[in-house]
Amino acid sequence: MTDNIAAGPPATGTPSPGGGYLGDPAVRAEWDNRYADRQQLWSGRPNGALVAEVAGLAPGRVLDVGCGEGADAVWLARGGWDVTALEVSGVALERAAGHARDAGVAIHWVHAALTEAQFAPASFDLVSAQYPALLRTPDAAAERALLAAVAPGGVLLLVHHAGMNTQQPNETGFDPADYVWPSMVAALLNDDWEVEVDEQRPRTAPDGGAGAHHTDDLVLRARRLR
Repeated sequence: MTDNIAAGPPATGTPSPGGGYLGDPAVRAEWDNRYADRQQLWSGRPNGALVAEVAGLAPGRVLDVGCGEGADAVWLARGGWDVTALEVSGVALERAAGHARDAGVAIHWVHAALTEAQFAPASFDLVSAQYPALLRTPDAAAERALLAAVAPGGVLLLVHHAGMNTQQPNETGFDPADYVWPSMVAALLNDDWEVEVDEQRPRTAPDGGAGAHHTDDLVLRARRLR
């Protein structure tokens, strides 16, 4: 395990969505609006791929990228992980913090975009990104931030909905070319990494919640060797 979770603003036990946000205000507003439209956006249960892939790992420090309403973060904390949960939406963070209080677990909340969060390099034994909406940039900033956060011996687990990366742009404004997909992260892996899983598989989808209609996952699990 490693020391120092973050080199920038410290993670805290209570989110502060009203201030201290690091990232694009427009992105924060977009996701705040999405969450505010519904009392509960997601199912409230941990993602199936996370549960399956973490089963054999010894608990350590974990970064939950795009924690949403906190189901994965709470599940990890209950399993003995030291959880840092990152989210751009303050509305989601408030809900997540409430679920953590109800579960009696402590979680470090970070209100920021991944590329702005200023985590110390190689801070986490597990970096989990479950269906993240990471914006693509010419310098691959989000992809590199995911990789940089993993400690030697640690694991990156990136899961996304199969087929979304090949969709055509639609009237809702969704364009797959705007987002980071597992293949883009896999393309950056060098000899410092060992790919343990890189596959498409049927999804164990929880009942209810946005995204429940997706039937297959793209799963990338890679271990940092040094």
